[in-house]
Amino acid sequence: MVYGAIKSSKAFKTDFRLRDQSTGAAISIMNNVSEGWASQSNPEFIRFLTYSRRSCAEVQNCFYIALDQEYIDENISQEIYNQAKKVMMIIDGLLRYLRSKVPQSPERSKRSKRS
Repeated sequence: MVYGAIKSSKAFKTDFRLRDQSTGAAISIMNNVSEGWASQSNPEFIRFLTYSRRSCAEVQNCFYIALDQEYIDENISQEIYNQAKKVMMIIDGLLRYLRSKVPQSPERSKRSKRS
């Protein structure tokens, strides 16, 4: 969706900084999910999913800017915003699940045991 919106707007295509930031953030969403999954560690997966979630917010923000600059119309902006929101909700569900599976470390006693 991000690439399509950019391709459909000559002004957006030529705003190299915003174009690259928008596509980079969109790519980062998927890259962080796959990188975290490949770690084979729930704590690492959680860490990368939080990065992915932040990239969703970054995409939303880039498209607010594109809308303000009149590179895209409000319908496209809203569609991308809503899709990023859906992805965030999916990530949030996965985060809740993974956090419920992370083993809790046992509490250490306040006094150290001495022999």
